[in-house]
Parts: sequence; structure tokens; C-alpha cells
Amino acid sequence: MPCSLTRMRAVVIPQYGDADVLEVKEIPDPEPGPDQVLVEVVASAMNRADLLQRAGQYPAPGPKPLYEIPGLEYSGRIGSVGSEVERWSVGDAVMGIVAGGAMAEKVVTHERMLQPVPKHIQLADAAAIPEVFMTAHDALVTQGDLTSGGRALVHAGGSGVGTASIQIAKAIGAQIAVTCSTNKAAPCRELGADLIVDYTEQDFVEEIELWTQGQGVDVVLDVIGGDYLPKNLQCLKVQGRIIQVGAMGGPVASFTLGALLPKRASLIGTVLRSRPIEQKIEANQRFIAQLLPRFEDGTLKPVVDSRYQLADIAAAHAYMETNANVGKILIDI
Repeated sequence: MPCSLTRMRAVVIPQYGDADVLEVKEIPDPEPGPDQVLVEVVASAMNRADLLQRAGQYPAPGPKPLYEIPGLEYSGRIGSVGSEVERWSVGDAVMGIVAGGAMAEKVVTHERMLQPVPKHIQLADAAAIPEVFMTAHDALVTQGDLTSGGRALVHAGGSGVGTASIQIAKAIGAQIAVTCSTNKAAPCRELGADLIVDYTEQDFVEEIELWTQGQGVDVVLDVIGGDYLPKNLQCLKVQGRIIQVGAMGGPVASFTLGALLPKRASLIGTVLRSRPIEQKIEANQRFIAQLLPRFEDGTLKPVVDSRYQLADIAAAHAYMETNANVGKILIDI
């Protein structure tokens, strides 16, 4: 990130630890390369990756920068473009994902990683879209092969990825079951979940057995891991797929291979952040083609739980750690 004449405010992680290590300070503006654009950020959004990065458990890919700035998604307006950029102009309203750096007044990104903000979506709300809807779409549809008439089980149904998954499943004509805590059941139901399993009172394996009449689901999207893995296998139909996108329940899991083999099941681990840029662009362009029209016609919508100012970033981290949010926590820049 080369020095420039102007400076911006950004959240910086000077050392790893609890939320109180975060600092908001002025640092040099980033500068776009020939095929990049500089976005003047209006809003960013919290993700579990931000908490892990702050704790030193999930660094951004590549060499450690001079200033470590968290943040995987943003919305804003283009402030300047590189010399080879042809698709975008200064002033365009855009949103997108980055490998880090979005918790700042400005961010640079490849021009093909930008997404136009859908009509009827407020620019400050658009930051709630890119990371979770891209993750859910990539996991359920691209890798999980969920199609109309299929059935999915998604854990943490009230999370950002969970609320996006519910909407995507319904939009493509699939059925979806979610697990969640008691206070998140009503919002999940309002979004269209076909089966809601309150994990504080119910066994999701038993509920899926009843719901599918013993057939199992086509795909499981899991952000929990740990002891959920063998239970997920029980919920799968023959040739079903488990898409593992997180490990909130613990990084270590064990299961009996005898449960995997007869079902000819697939266990797929995935992240967006560390993929090569070509693969990210491919996922981004697929999202633009297949999902953006659904925002335009109102089928899909961002789910915003709460908003914080940039100066209150430590409070936003503390709130996310309570796991109380339904949908996205936005940071107004």
C-alpha cells in the first residue's frame, strides 16, 4: 500500500487480542493499479472472519501489510479508476468483496470484482449483500448443486449466511431447513424457511428424518463443524453433499467412514477469501448473472440487524461475539 498525499480513516489491528486492541487511525490512501478501482466506502459489514483475524487466527492472504485492516465487504462509490479500467466510471455505485481492508474510508479492488448496487437497494444497506449471498450461493448452488425441488439443511439460520441461504433456496424453488436458537426462529420463518429446528430443544437429526420421511437432504451447508459433522452425515441422502464453510464449533471433527461410504457422500471444504483472483472473479461474475436480477425484482433482500459507526468498531465486535444478531451488522463509514 504505497504512500500518497491524502489519508483516510481505517480500522487497524496493531496487535492480536480482544476487541479493545482495535484502533481507528489515519493512514495513507491506497492507490489503484492499472486494472483496479478505488472505492470511497459508505458502509462495510461484520463477518466472523473479522473476529478471527483480530484474534490472530485468520490472517488475510499474502504478505503481512504495514497496516492490517479487517473487512471483507463494502458498498460505496468509485472515486478513481486505473489506466486500463473500461467497465466503470467515477461516481458509480458499487459493492463487492475483498480479502481485507474494507473497514476503511477507501478500498481498492480489481474492476471485475465489483458489483453494481441493485436498484431499490439503499447504498448504505448494500454492504449487507456481497459476502453472505456470494458464500451461500457458491456453497448451495455452485458446489452443492441445489436445484428446484431439492432440499437443504443450513445451520445457523439466523446468521448472515443463513438468512441469505433461506432466500436463495426459496428463489430457486428448493426447500430449506435451518437450525437456530429460539429467538431467531420467527425471523427465519418470515424469510421462508420450510423447517425450523430450535437446537436448544430439538435434535436436528430426528427432525430432518421426519421432514424428509427418511430420505435425507441433498445438501448441508455447515458453519459449525465439530460434533455436527457425524450428525450432518446422518441427515444426508444418498450422493448428498456437505459444504463446510466454517468451524465455529471447533476445528477438529471425527466421524465413522462407514457412514460416508454407503451414501457415496461428498464432504467439501470451501472459503472465498483465499481463492486465486481468477476463481474469485468467476464466482463474482456468476453471482452478478444469477443473483443480482433477484435483488432487482425484490425476490432477494439484504437483512440488516444493526448499525455501528466506524469509531464504535470495538462495540460491534463485542456484539457479534454475543451471537445475538439476525442478519448483518453494518459499519457506517
